[in-house]
Amino acid sequence: MPDLGKYAGDVLMAYGATFVLLAALIWRSLARSTKIKRQLKEAEARRNG
Repeated sequence: MPDLGKYAGDVLMAYGATFVLLAALIWRSLARSTKIKRQLKEAEARRNG
């Protein structure tokens, strides 16, 4: 790991925040995708009777 000097805490906090936000974005996208797929299947089932 490179020596970040007096900015080490700030840099590591920025990396941590970035990873947390990316994980939240990916989780939210997958959850929404699952919901939309379920709704689409239900709509197709109603249409096909």
